[in-house]
Amino acid sequence: MRIDLNADVGESLGPWPMGDDAALIPLVTSVNIACGFHAGDPRTIERTVAIAVAASVAIGAHPGYPDLVGFGRRDMAMAPDDLEAAILYQVGAVAAFARAAGSELRHVKAHGALYNRAARDPVAAEAIVRATRRVSTALVVVGPEPSALADAAAVTGSPWACEGFPDRAYEPDGTLRSRLLPDAMVLAPAAAAERALRMVREGIVVAVDGTEIEMEPDTLCLHGDAPGAPARAAALRRALAEAGIEVRALGD
Repeated sequence: MRIDLNADVGESLGPWPMGDDAALIPLVTSVNIACGFHAGDPRTIERTVAIAVAASVAIGAHPGYPDLVGFGRRDMAMAPDDLEAAILYQVGAVAAFARAAGSELRHVKAHGALYNRAARDPVAAEAIVRATRRVSTALVVVGPEPSALADAAAVTGSPWACEGFPDRAYEPDGTLRSRLLPDAMVLAPAAAAERALRMVREGIVVAVDGTEIEMEPDTLCLHGDAPGAPARAAALRRALAEAGIEVRALGD
């Protein structure tokens, strides 16, 4: 058995730090780097790419709505053409930094409210996939399954990766629990590791009401902005290794 372990990183902004990317990135196999719209800035992108390259970690773009104040967690009514251009702009920026550092972009994963919208809205999902393919048809689209985004990727023949979240709570319908609720995050390293093992070995994640939700994840995500992310990543790596599960980046 094998799984990719990804993390949302590069979410600092100028002098305001967010997360501990230097400690977290070497513990995962892929990173989703904020592109400057919901978080991040050119120097933060450049520094984050450099850390990933030094750690031999696969690089992905993490585009979101143009919502710095709301950290990309507020839904926005954007016209499809505007959304496509915004995604193309963001993905292209991270791709340029990756190439300048001697690497290549591997995947694209939408952020926050855009991720959630693309799960249910075919118009938004298709805009994300079109923009991704305009950068490269080889880029893997990462997202939840089943979803409108998974459908859009399938229709175009885009590489796809189903994502699970060991550090997030799930609703019975398979959606992520709102960040506005106090139990939205699973912060205890042991609990997150246990959830990761069930996702990979059994294809199950337990929702907040005890419902068992079936999933077949290709990659598991840890949120770099949440306190203690490196400790959770280390716990997951130990648990996966002890279970004989190989941790490897998408496409390797």
